[in-house]
Amino acid sequence: MSERQELAGEQAVQKPVLKILYQDEYLVAVDKPPGLFVHRSFMDKDEQFFALQLVRDQIGRYVYPLHRLDRPTSGVLLFALTQDVARQMGEAFTDKSIQKTYYALTRGHLLGEALIDYPLKEKLDKIGDKFSRTDKAEQEAQTYYQTLDTASLPVPLGKYDSVRYSLVKLLPATGRRHQIRRHLAHLRHPIIGDINYGDNKQNPFFIRHFGFKRLMLMAKKLEFSHPVTGEAVSIEADFDGQWLSVFDRLGWQANAFG
Repeated sequence: MSERQELAGEQAVQKPVLKILYQDEYLVAVDKPPGLFVHRSFMDKDEQFFALQLVRDQIGRYVYPLHRLDRPTSGVLLFALTQDVARQMGEAFTDKSIQKTYYALTRGHLLGEALIDYPLKEKLDKIGDKFSRTDKAEQEAQTYYQTLDTASLPVPLGKYDSVRYSLVKLLPATGRRHQIRRHLAHLRHPIIGDINYGDNKQNPFFIRHFGFKRLMLMAKKLEFSHPVTGEAVSIEADFDGQWLSVFDRLGWQANAFG
């Protein structure tokens, strides 16, 4: 490949522009698309863009990541703009005074609402955590869930005569790695598109039927007291086009789920 061809290839990859959901002189929040790493890691050797660098370049200021979203998870991602605010917000995340709301599309009809109180063994990455201890005790983990709606498609799959889905609202009380994904899998209602804990029949069906591949988990909202002004802050991301297409196919109205 010539130098000119390499340059043309680089120019063909457009730098993403992230939607800013909230910004003041202390904090900035963006809507992270699925598939984007928050920052560089041991697993990103072939990645060109990261949320931290994109936000920094967009607003022209250094930003401090306050929490993490898994690469395949979309939604509200919050950064601090000063070290002092980063420290204060870090304490708020630790003492659980920040309310996080997620939405997930799951396999089957998960009915009602309940608290999932199911301890989880620390999830380690083979590369990034290769020097970490593997004999740690399970950690407490709680996630409250509420099913907002269910739907069925009259299509046989495996031993079942229809395909069933649930739209679930989730409020994690703790922040273990892959907590929501693992908790829903524990209930035998894994998230659609979850390649680690999901259903190997449902996931391929979803790709064929809906026309795209992704983890159907979204960080919908963050609510907290502003670390400087003390005012109540609520930051919410909209359902994107792929979510809306699923709602349309399943007969759900997006505005009913706010």
